[in-house]
Amino acid sequence: MRAIRRFTVRTSLPPQLAPLAELVRNLRWSWHPETLDLFADVDREAWERVGHDPVALLGAVETGRLLELAADRRFLRRLADAADDLREYLTAPRWYQSLEDAPRAIAYFSPEYGIAAALPQYSGGLGILAGDHLKAASDLGVPIIGVGLLYRHGYFTQSLSPDGWQLEHYPSLDPGGLPLTLLREADGTPATVCVTLDGAQPLRARIWVAQVGRVPLLLLDSGIAENDPMARDVTDRLYGGGSDHRLRQELLLGVGGVRAVRAYCRITGHPEPEVFHTNEGHAGFLGLERIRELTEARLSFAEALEAVRAGTVFTTHTPVPAGIDRFPADMIARQFSGSAWPTVDVANVLELGAEPGPGGDPSVFNMAVMGMRLAQRVNGVSRLHGEVSRAMFRGLWPGFDLDELPIGSITNGVHAPTWMARELLELIGGDHLTGVGDERGWERVDRLSDADLWAVRCRLRTRLVAETRKRLKRAWLRRGAAEAELGWVDQVLDPEVLTIGFARRVPAYKRLTLMLRDPERLTALLLHPDRPVQIVIAGKAHPADEGGKRLIQQIVRFADQERVRHRIVFLPDYDMALAQVLVAGADVWMNNPLRPLEACGTSGMKAALNGGLNLSIRDGWWDEWFDGANGWAIPSAEGVADPDRRDELEAAALYDLLEREVTPRFYDRTADGLPRRWLEMVRHTLRSLGPKVLAGRMLKEYVLDLYTPAAKAAREFAADDHRNAKRFAAWKVRVSRAWPGVRVEHVEGSGAGDTPELGTRLKITATVALGELSPEDVEVQAVYGRVGAHDELIRPDHVTLTMETIHDDGRARYAGVIPLDRTGAFGYTVRVVPSHPLLAAPAELGLIAVPEEPAGMTNGTLR
Repeated sequence: MRAIRRFTVRTSLPPQLAPLAELVRNLRWSWHPETLDLFADVDREAWERVGHDPVALLGAVETGRLLELAADRRFLRRLADAADDLREYLTAPRWYQSLEDAPRAIAYFSPEYGIAAALPQYSGGLGILAGDHLKAASDLGVPIIGVGLLYRHGYFTQSLSPDGWQLEHYPSLDPGGLPLTLLREADGTPATVCVTLDGAQPLRARIWVAQVGRVPLLLLDSGIAENDPMARDVTDRLYGGGSDHRLRQELLLGVGGVRAVRAYCRITGHPEPEVFHTNEGHAGFLGLERIRELTEARLSFAEALEAVRAGTVFTTHTPVPAGIDRFPADMIARQFSGSAWPTVDVANVLELGAEPGPGGDPSVFNMAVMGMRLAQRVNGVSRLHGEVSRAMFRGLWPGFDLDELPIGSITNGVHAPTWMARELLELIGGDHLTGVGDERGWERVDRLSDADLWAVRCRLRTRLVAETRKRLKRAWLRRGAAEAELGWVDQVLDPEVLTIGFARRVPAYKRLTLMLRDPERLTALLLHPDRPVQIVIAGKAHPADEGGKRLIQQIVRFADQERVRHRIVFLPDYDMALAQVLVAGADVWMNNPLRPLEACGTSGMKAALNGGLNLSIRDGWWDEWFDGANGWAIPSAEGVADPDRRDELEAAALYDLLEREVTPRFYDRTADGLPRRWLEMVRHTLRSLGPKVLAGRMLKEYVLDLYTPAAKAAREFAADDHRNAKRFAAWKVRVSRAWPGVRVEHVEGSGAGDTPELGTRLKITATVALGELSPEDVEVQAVYGRVGAHDELIRPDHVTLTMETIHDDGRARYAGVIPLDRTGAFGYTVRVVPSHPLLAAPAELGLIAVPEEPAGMTNGTLR
């Protein structure tokens, strides 16, 4: 059969229904129930048939029905009200407009976005987070421009073979059938960007715009006639192909993305971004494109680097080195050696991505390392992940304590209007759900009766059971079963039984099959005569991950067994539509990764917003917000070196919690049939976690802690023809070259006596050789605190010493006092770090000087 070229013919609406197209084009409908109700009333049968996709709905409605609606005054009034509401939402001042000195605009780059099931441009948590980031920005009025790629086949859809093996399918997507608008020049021609590949070959891309509330999302599409077949395939599918293909995608995302932002701002008049946010290393080349812009404006590479770093934020989501994109260095050299980059020396490019030693591989280019070197502000996505990231990248800042490394954290959040069930939104909704209103709005939970709260939870569970049966039957038919042999599916799950949800990507560290560690014990839990449990599981393995596919097959084969198949289900093709039903309907959300390999794990946040209780290893966000009453923490056996033994111990702990705590509490009913002790935990979860897990809370932290300081720094570096960027770059070069001459030659402490007591003050003096540097270039610090078993300082504090004298040979005497404010083994040392008003952190340059011999005190005795 010849290849079929697919395209979409859009409906011509009667003039009276023109606002309907306006509502469809703005993806705010995906989190606005009233607009969804309006779409449903256009044609309820068609609405269900197209899977609640408004664009597809307009193509499915008969002309006669549209003419009926055009004459329906009641519908037209509702349509006008919805359109007016959208316009007010798009134009009225919101939280961000009350701020001073905030950025004019922020560009946010991500390789994937989970906005709605009708725009399948996501694979998992990174994309869903990016989508929630944009939605929260819209709700808060934050002027973000999103940037990504438009994948013609999206991410794969998943089915199962008869023996339970994952099968991948890549449906062809037509941009004309998606909620997108093509960006056009003033003369009506499509706007394009061009990126040079392999030093010579042009790659052109059009720019599609998805309007996410107030936020434009620019999606680059290389599938156009001007490109050769290789270039057209660059945006064929998400996370497909080998290293060459992946690198081309990342060049288009980063380099082409900046050019797309420039084109969009030029065409629409949108303010140019002052801050660029790189969501993971995939988009890191955006920094090189901005450097190129500045070097062509006659700045040196070093000067341009400082100007770019000042206004860049980099977020890492990766807790393991294996999750980072690393390319052969010679592949990068080929990309940046051609005539397209005449003002950027390839040696400087390679230096940005070089892994620090010892332990770094000199033959690779590390995208996360480049991202951190190109950003003055770096963060992980939970407090624990921030700690893991500092340990993982400590080689970039040798000599500094982990707590001082310039990697902070902002814990992820989720978009409540997207992920909360409508029943709960209507009961406890308000501005507090966007992170804007007073947190006291969550106290509405306390005004709900136990009966009403339980009724909602039962309704959500019942909906999940119905959706599970529908999807399971469809999955079995695709596996080759006959309709006549699937009568049992109608009895799968029970709306009255404790329901556990488990859904996520399927890499090994997330341990999809930990629950199968003791199959008989799991079976006993599923089939308990008085306190049964049922489990709904979903997730995709990467197409190249054979190990992940085997894990799925193990789960499927267990769930296929006749004696348990009514209590445990694996649903293929996990997507946003299934996720919304699953996180709302699950009584318990289970998560059992290998700690600390879960960067955040936001699915449990979504369950919590619906009154689901988390049962999780203390990893990611759960590590910082578990309080003993909002769920259960599965003990982690991190100290056990044998992975098999560790799995055995943690699985046993999981079973114990289910048997002894979770199921007894769920089935403990008072005389009126209500599980009041369970509902206490549900109420506490909503009240205590609700304000914390919001994407609005997350985005406000980004704005106040990262975006606004980055914009201020960017302005300082750009002022007066980049005067500060030039001066700071020159200072960095001078200090770095002279640093080998900086030494701490002598340190002594006095005034504490032979047996120092708590509260005593110890005078510290130090002789420091400054070499070619001046006292203004450095800060000399006394660092002190408790001493560990290996003579290391544990969570030390520091004080700045004052220069008392300086000699002609560059030697200076510094002095100060430190408080002996803790008992036990106590120690101190002296160090020298660079100092400059424009430094974002003392460790920024990775330069430090310490004494060759240790100085200090332990157990009250001077060494």
